[in-house]
Amino acid sequence: MSGTFNNSDGDNPIGIFDSGIGGLTVASAICKKLPGERLVYFGDTAHLPYGDKSPDSIKYYSIRISQLLLQKKCKMIVIACNTASALAYETVKDFVGKQALVVNVIDPVVEEVLRQKRLHRIGVIGTKGTVKSDIYARKLKAGNSKLHVESLATPLLVGMIEEGFFNNKISRTIIADYLSRSRLKKIDSLILACTHFPLIKPEIEEYYNGKVEVIDSAKVVAESVSELLNKKKLISSQKKTVHQFFVSDFTRSFERSTKFFFRKKIQLQELGIWK
Repeated sequence: MSGTFNNSDGDNPIGIFDSGIGGLTVASAICKKLPGERLVYFGDTAHLPYGDKSPDSIKYYSIRISQLLLQKKCKMIVIACNTASALAYETVKDFVGKQALVVNVIDPVVEEVLRQKRLHRIGVIGTKGTVKSDIYARKLKAGNSKLHVESLATPLLVGMIEEGFFNNKISRTIIADYLSRSRLKKIDSLILACTHFPLIKPEIEEYYNGKVEVIDSAKVVAESVSELLNKKKLISSQKKTVHQFFVSDFTRSFERSTKFFFRKKIQLQELGIWK
């Protein structure tokens, strides 16, 4: 995380990006924690999902979107995508330099797990890109070499959620199939290593019936954002907020999702930054 600012920059917005609707879980959590902050959200729906894209592609997408958010005068950029956080965080941080703070969604979760001394056998579910990077296991074991970490790619879940298939028979069947895999046996906690997954957290908790602690990255990241903005004295002084939501490819499902999270009509704009 980096950045050098004047106090007047506190009223600038927070920029958030993801490949689709998943980052809205983080955006919603930040709004609840910091209701005075303005958000500029970009969902790169033209390239959804990021999980099966090459590292070079994800770095390119992340830099271009960060450039857009800097043009919007964002004081902070939240990479609300685990795959982009795993593969492009350092690239984005180098690109942004001192123009804005940069936050990923992995480090706050790792720090939270390490604080909870009672957790020893941790499961991680995420996209192919996140799991292949092995970033959670590496960071967790760097903090505590005694931890046992098992990661499982769950590629069907993102598409399922993007299409609105959650809290129904189809989603429960797919979730149960993944969580019953031998790799996740005997875990005491499960990291939802994709910002889409808080939407199915109730179903995951139902599957485990209280026997496994399910860690929701959205709330943890929102807390981290709040702490950092307070530390840098960049909390907004505004009383009224008007958020901006952009997508690279307009979809009705994304529009419905913004209403679901923010409980009001959202003006969703398409920005063809790849054209």
